[in-house]
Amino acid sequence: MLRSLRIRNLALVEVLEWELSPGFTAVTGETGAGKSVILGALKFLLGERADRGVVRAGAATAGIEAVFTLDDTASIDALLEESGVDPCQDGELILKRTIAAEGNGRQFVNGSACNLSVLKDLGTHLVDLHGPHDHQSLFSRPEQTLLLDRFSEALSEREEYLSRRTEVAKAHRELEELLSTSGGEERENRLREEVAEIQSANLSEGEEETLQSRYRAASDGCRLIELAAAGVARLEDEEHGVQTGIAETARLLKDLGRLDERAQPYLDRLEKISADLDALISDLRDHAEAIELDASELRNLEERVNLLATLRRKYGPSLSEVISRGERSALELQRLSSLSEETEKARAKVEKAKELLGTAAAALGAKRRKGVKKLSSQVAGELSDLGFRQAGFEISLEELPEPGPDGAEIAEFLFSPNPGEPSRPLRSIASSGEISRVMLALKTALAGQDKIPLLVFDEIDANVGGEIATRVAVKMAELGRGHQVLCITHLPQVAASASAQFLVSKEIRNSRTETTLLPVEGEARVAEIARMLGGATDSALAHAKTLLLGGTPAKTPKRPQS
Repeated sequence: MLRSLRIRNLALVEVLEWELSPGFTAVTGETGAGKSVILGALKFLLGERADRGVVRAGAATAGIEAVFTLDDTASIDALLEESGVDPCQDGELILKRTIAAEGNGRQFVNGSACNLSVLKDLGTHLVDLHGPHDHQSLFSRPEQTLLLDRFSEALSEREEYLSRRTEVAKAHRELEELLSTSGGEERENRLREEVAEIQSANLSEGEEETLQSRYRAASDGCRLIELAAAGVARLEDEEHGVQTGIAETARLLKDLGRLDERAQPYLDRLEKISADLDALISDLRDHAEAIELDASELRNLEERVNLLATLRRKYGPSLSEVISRGERSALELQRLSSLSEETEKARAKVEKAKELLGTAAAALGAKRRKGVKKLSSQVAGELSDLGFRQAGFEISLEELPEPGPDGAEIAEFLFSPNPGEPSRPLRSIASSGEISRVMLALKTALAGQDKIPLLVFDEIDANVGGEIATRVAVKMAELGRGHQVLCITHLPQVAASASAQFLVSKEIRNSRTETTLLPVEGEARVAEIARMLGGATDSALAHAKTLLLGGTPAKTPKRPQS
């Protein structure tokens, strides 16, 4: 429960110290008296962002401090430990926040500094706050699912499911670490191809120089043959060759010799040139034939040279680097091969963990499906008591494509306020009066399963009156038997049913307006109830006494110091 709340320099509050009691406490007062300041202080303490303008004029900081007493601090201590905050002592949780008019404020839990997110996390475990325009825990589908699990007595199945889900995540991480270490199948296949390519080349140190020398020699021999053949062709060409030209010249000189005997020596010399040319052609042919050339060897040498060039381009600037790369890759492949067995075991572990998760999800789902009908019926009954005679309330379970943090399905609370209208998600209800009553019906039906200790209702009874107001008062009193309930209300029926009542009012002190919070009891409480009924008339006072006699006897609360 919230044992005490202390507010300093917040809006119209200068100093306010409030000691609270268990059960149902009503907070009443005129509109604009400052009830929202008290509620706002609680919101700020639970992590809501605050504007600097909330600091009281003339003050440097505003301060809010609360003390909660808890029967079991295990879950809260676990949350605090994760945040690096000191655990609770003797069942006490102390929250403190300062809001600065200039600069940054600070927040503390059990004396340890923390950030706003810690206060927000604590708030979800400590307080469920609902006002006419608030959408709190009961409008969250995960929270609806959790409440269904509590109602269905499926918390052990839920814990088993969450444990199995953790095991699946752990198994996935182990597999991912192995795959990250090995680089995955793609890297292993690439290494295997690399090693096979280098090893199949059968490389040796110094091979490249010898190979290049042989290849040059073989390439030179081919060129010599080509040149000799070209020379012979030029000499023997039928149209333009030297041999053809000499033969034509010889015919001309023979004709010249028949006409002039003095030309005979020219013919003789030409015949000698022709003989020398024949010998030259023959010698060139013999020379070409004498050059040894193995065409297949040249082709093999060329392929080998190209292979080495390709390997150097892919794996290293030199042949020795290629050989070293192959050796290193072979060792790495051998190491990865040893990891393959571990990887397969990790994959099998993931599959087994998924199988167990599926079994746990099925068991949880079965419990949920059994609880859906019962919870829907109970909430519908509570709604009937609150004036929704023929309203529809049901719970759907949506199957998820993949099991999520809440199981293989997620709940959705559906409501239809009027007969013949389709049911809609609870979060989409537009009327604040409907929201208020549905919230109260849910809270009453789930009171035994709702573990949040403090329920705060900000005018949850808005837009209701008459007989419905009386029914709301009864429900609020019922909730107060199992929870600490704070309710800001304008309904006299609700205020009269509370075990304690406090009055918020404004006072002028030293020419400044201040909000005060005082307990009302005895005749003062009768007068306040009468004011809420319409005024301090005899009939209103009599009605107020009747309401108080019909409600829970009021306890004497401690007076706040303000």
